[in-house]
Amino acid sequence: MTFADVLKSNPALSTKTLVDFAKLLDPMDDRALTSLAANAKKITHRFFGRTMRLFAPLYFSNECVNSCSYCGFSRDNPILRLTLTLDQVEREARFLAGLGFRSLLLVSGEHPKFISNQHLVDVVRRVSRIVPSVSLEVAPLEIDEYRMTIGAGAEGLIVYQETYDRAIYGTLHTAGPKKDFFWRLETPERAYAAGFRRLGLGALFGLAPWRQEAIALASHVEFMLRRCWRSQVTVAFPRLRPAAGGFQPHYALSDRELIQLVCAFRVTFPQVGIVLSTREPIWLRDTLVHLGVTTMSAGSRTSPGGYTGQGTESLHLTVRGRIHNVSDANSGAEPQFEIEDHRSPQEVAEALAKAGIDPVWKDWDAAILNV
Repeated sequence: MTFADVLKSNPALSTKTLVDFAKLLDPMDDRALTSLAANAKKITHRFFGRTMRLFAPLYFSNECVNSCSYCGFSRDNPILRLTLTLDQVEREARFLAGLGFRSLLLVSGEHPKFISNQHLVDVVRRVSRIVPSVSLEVAPLEIDEYRMTIGAGAEGLIVYQETYDRAIYGTLHTAGPKKDFFWRLETPERAYAAGFRRLGLGALFGLAPWRQEAIALASHVEFMLRRCWRSQVTVAFPRLRPAAGGFQPHYALSDRELIQLVCAFRVTFPQVGIVLSTREPIWLRDTLVHLGVTTMSAGSRTSPGGYTGQGTESLHLTVRGRIHNVSDANSGAEPQFEIEDHRSPQEVAEALAKAGIDPVWKDWDAAILNV
């Protein structure tokens, strides 16, 4: 049985774990939320200590063949685009390593003409020579293709389903390979079969009712813990942010509800890592570090070349998939979305230390396998 089979049933009623989780998502008063938060904090300290893993996303292309209503990289958006060369990717990676990062997440749009499987493998190989932990957030691949990236040095994969509501998914994805709901849904299982040691799940909150989305995501996490137990599983709850195209969220997830959601996941899944990005405001990130979050990005840029200005000479404009050269661009490539926490990595690390949390820049090295 795959998770696709599970999703076709009613995940809210399939196990006691999910029934209990759903109850934690019910509206609650301040007293109940305070109690839930205290429990989440205690569990986090028990299983993860007072530590926070830090990483940075490295975008190497914003080219894309998909038409996704909510994404700044959507093929339909007339934006400045860029795919970094291997040397340019290496310069971005070395810059981030110079800031202290030893964990990088490679991110790109989905366009086989610009981002071939071989180019992806070559990018991974270059970056893995610089930092020990390399994860991917790229187009879904076949098992053998994933194995090639693992052989080049990748050890983690992130894939967000965006929304687990198949009907809503169909209205948001109108062209391109991403239209295939189940191909994307089964990606974590293919990644597990390929041998990734870290697997990240998530939904993009704002596309569907948040409680419904959270229950489906929890069902997916539960499935992965049961069937894909050799890999570490993490979960994230990114909320929609402003991006090219001007898409507006259809459903709200308030700051208070996000806090409740994080605490509910921590209580329900004590040993699952929770990831928080720079999409969220400073005050909220500083709050959530105590209540369940175990991994954070810092100093993020969400456009290719965003850290060092690499590749500006190769910028081009695309209008519905047609390329138009530009000679007077005054800015870099379009970001995927706007970030909210603009602190430098050092400022984030200092804020964590002040809160009594140890920033962890490195928690993995391939040499461990040779011991």
